Amino acid sequence: MAEKKLTKLVNKEIANFTVLYTKLHNYHWYVNGPHFFELHKKLEELYNEVTADMDELAERLLALGETPVATLKQYMEMTTIEEATGSENTEDMVQSVISDFEKISNELLEIIEVAEEEDPVTADMLTGMKKSFNKHAWMLRAYLSK
Repeated sequence: MAEKKLTKLVNKEIANFTVLYTKLHNYHWYVNGPHFFELHKKLEELYNEVTADMDELAERLLALGETPVATLKQYMEMTTIEEATGSENTEDMVQSVISDFEKISNELLEIIEVAEEEDPVTADMLTGMKKSFNKHAWMLRAYLSK
């Protein structure tokens, strides 16, 4: 049986959120400089939110009788997010998070369009996540502006 389009798209975001969680954790651990305390705290807030979103997506698929991806191999095969290299400076870390949030926000729009036809509850959930990613990207862009 072919995987439903909505399930496939949601699973891609579960993979993205998992990779993003790890990346945010990496940055949380390795951020340094004059804004360490501020960014350390913000990155923790972000990875906690991404984890909650990932869990919500997986549980939504389960509630629909579908199967969420759940292995590192699956995540790495499906993700569109690049891993942290471990060599980013603080400004590059923030810029990378902005880029990832914008990429995910754009991908969520595609999923929302599919979900509006197949499952309005999922569409609503994804719209809330998109709003949050957009807000965080805007705030981080403002943080980097000089």
